[in-house]
Amino acid sequence: QVQLAESGGGLVQAGGSLRLSCVASGRTFSSLTIGWFRQAPGKEREFVGGITWTTTYYADFVKGRFTISRDNAKNTVYLQMNSLKPEDTAVYYCARAPTGRVGTIEREYDNWGQGTQVTVSS
Repeated sequence: QVQLAESGGGLVQAGGSLRLSCVASGRTFSSLTIGWFRQAPGKEREFVGGITWTTTYYADFVKGRFTISRDNAKNTVYLQMNSLKPEDTAVYYCARAPTGRVGTIEREYDNWGQGTQVTVSS
């Protein structure tokens, strides 16, 4: 069983940056495929990006602005968010992809973290 916990959210002005962390515990981290999702008020949870052992994937709306990386020694996956916009305001979640494949659908993931709030002011 793997447990995931996000941190690093906060309030930032438009154009600013934040780095979110997703710390995993409970099993071999390097073999985990992790996805990032976000959920804005009144909207469905949407795929942001994901990372396998070797490859990263991004939703089109974050390409060029967000970067996902991992530090296996720290059991941590990062979501670096630059050039933030008010529409990026949401609760951000990380989750495990049990198949090892980065999918874009919520049900392809389990072991969700509790989420971290990101608020971007205009």
